[in-house]
Amino acid sequence: MATPPIPHRPASPDPISREDDDQAVVLERRTQKLAPPPMYQVVMLNDDFTPMEFVIVVLQEFFGKDREQATQIMLKIHMDGRGVCGVYSRDIAATKVDQVMQAAQQAGHPLQAVSEPIE
Repeated sequence: MATPPIPHRPASPDPISREDDDQAVVLERRTQKLAPPPMYQVVMLNDDFTPMEFVIVVLQEFFGKDREQATQIMLKIHMDGRGVCGVYSRDIAATKVDQVMQAAQQAGHPLQAVSEPIE
């Protein structure tokens, strides 16, 4: 049994050295510099009703803080009225805010969190 002949594939033209006509246009490749995405900080706001221990647990669970870091941030929130929990891209910051708000609502606490662009 004979094998069928392999079809001939024409070589693809070289995009840089086209000699088809005198009006060929060659574009130079330019590298684009992309700016890093804008970053957002997640900020928790103080209230007089949410227990400090709950804030510490939220910081540990959703922001990956250890007990000492979470306590320091909680004290900053308590003393200054607000405290930065972390810095993230826009989508991740929005997700973190939603997680905090859902946890607070389920626990019956009025804890608030917002994300703010860093300038």
